[in-house]
Parts: sequence; structure tokens; C-alpha cells
Amino acid sequence: MDYVKPGEVLGSMIEAGKNKAELGIMQLIVRGGLGGAILACATTLAFTAAAQTKIPMVGAILFPVGFVMIILLGLELVTGSFALIPLAVLEKQTTVGRMLGNYFWVILGHLIGCAVYAALYGLTITKMGTDLSNPMVQTLITASEGKTTAYQSLGAEGLGLAFIKAMLCNWMVTLGAVMAMTSRSTSGKILAMWLPILTFFGQGFEHTVVNFFVIPAGMMLGANVTMADWWIWNGIPVLLGNFAGGLLLTGLLFYLSQKGSRPGTSAAAELPGRGEAGLPGTPVLEKSL
Repeated sequence: MDYVKPGEVLGSMIEAGKNKAELGIMQLIVRGGLGGAILACATTLAFTAAAQTKIPMVGAILFPVGFVMIILLGLELVTGSFALIPLAVLEKQTTVGRMLGNYFWVILGHLIGCAVYAALYGLTITKMGTDLSNPMVQTLITASEGKTTAYQSLGAEGLGLAFIKAMLCNWMVTLGAVMAMTSRSTSGKILAMWLPILTFFGQGFEHTVVNFFVIPAGMMLGANVTMADWWIWNGIPVLLGNFAGGLLLTGLLFYLSQKGSRPGTSAAAELPGRGEAGLPGTPVLEKSL
């Protein structure tokens, strides 16, 4: 059968978290950089589709293409790791130090990848800086300010709002990573992971890696946002909210719901060459997200 039972999925999550924690620094930076750039590209696709159709939900329907590429290519997305590596720590398959090291180097990679794409995309839509008439310029400026100074205007409540929206976001993002493990076929994985990613983007929740592109891109194009605005009113609270959402709403709750039904060994450990969801011939999925 194509369907993978939840108990087996839990075993695959723990195995994936362990494998991710063992990756080398250069692998983490490169995979994180590619993951960030691909997600940034998917973001501009979604913004473009929304602008062309005047229907924001069209952009949300298209945005998961980036997530799918990251998963299937075995790249890194730190927000997905927020649900997976802590389970490996809980099961004593890795250490807190390795977990934090993974997060640090992947985030560095994301920042590099998103910054490079932001610069290249900015040059593209401004015709090498000579024309600011492209509507995407104002879209990015508005989005950048809406994710920073808009929260600042609310004061402490703005910080709380950013944190809550980030928690809800990464509940869905990490469900996307987990849902990809519920199928043994590529098409099944794509469909399963598409649903929660569409859900988060369509509701305007806050995702750290998307913001690593949107906010700097807007700043490059003239948004009234400073580095302090970015990190105080979005960067830090959203990162913490994403971590809390992934760890609590997906990682720990799914662990508690399925711990008793988990097989003695994970599907990935039973057979050589099996991937994150026990899929023969797809070992790359063990370390994706």
C-alpha cells in the first residue's frame, strides 16, 4: 500500500532528526542556502500570481512548489527541523548541542541564499536599478513594512501577534514535512505536503525563511525598515514562534499521540536504503527539511 501508518511515520521522524543532526557544517550551509533561495523564488511566484489575478489565494495555491522542491531534493529548511530534531534528542539519538548547531548553520545558509536571490530578483524587476515601475517593487516594500513596522505600531501586542502567527505558521509547515512521510509514492508525497503549506500561506501567517527574503528585499528596494526593525519586530519573535509551533504543536503532540503505536524500529532502520518514509530508493528524503 502507498499509505504509511502514523506509528511508522513517528519512527521516520526520529530517524530523520538523527540524520539531520549528523550533517557536516558545509552540507548544512549549502543545503540551507539552496532551501532559502528556492523558497524565496516560490514566494515571488506567489506574489506575482496574486498580482496578476487579483486573487491572493491563487498565490497560496502555487507557493507550495518551493516546499516540494526542498523536500524531494533533500535540502534543509530549519522550520521543518524544529519538529524533527527535538524528537531525536528526546529519544537520545542525538544531543542538544548537535541540534543547536544544525539550526545555526542552516539559518546562516538561509540568510545567504535569501539575500542572493533578493539581490538578483531586485535587479531583475528594476531592470538593473533603472526602473522602479514594476508593481512587484511596491508589493515587496509593502510586505516588508507590514511584517515589521506594522507590528512596531502595536507595541508589545505586536510582538505577541507576530509570535502567535509564527506558531500557527510552523504548525502547518512541520505538518507538511510530516505529511510527506505518509506516502511511499512521489505523487502521494507531493499532494500530502501541499495541503498544510497552502493553508499557512493562504492565511498570511509568519514564516522565518520567507521573511528572510521578503524583508531584506523590501529594504533593498526602499522600504522604511531598519535592521533593528527587522530583528526586533519580526526576526526574533517569528523565529521563536516558529520553533514553539514546530516543537509543541507538531513534534511533541504527534509523539505523544503515536508513541505507543510506534514499531520497535523505524521503517528507515529496518531496510537498507530506505528513506524518511520507508520509501525504497529515496534515501535523500531522510535528511530533507
